[in-house]
Amino acid sequence: MADEITETSQTVAAGQLRALIERIERLEEEKKTIADDIKDVYAEAKGTGFEVSAIRQLVRLRKKDQAERHEEETILDLYKAALGMA
Repeated sequence: MADEITETSQTVAAGQLRALIERIERLEEEKKTIADDIKDVYAEAKGTGFEVSAIRQLVRLRKKDQAERHEEETILDLYKAALGMA
């Protein structure tokens, strides 16, 4: 009886593990598809004449809140002034 319970528990655990791995695999595939789509949009932007590096920088900046952006810009300005780049 105890052996049957242990075997059942192992079967259930193996099933759960398999399900988790399969979910991760599906999500990884979706992530790859999305990454390819993003790459295509950047290529489209470049083909239209936009500077991709500037677009990437804008996307990064838009992810941050205003206070965080302001702080980074202030520090960057300070460092540029220290190097005589301002």
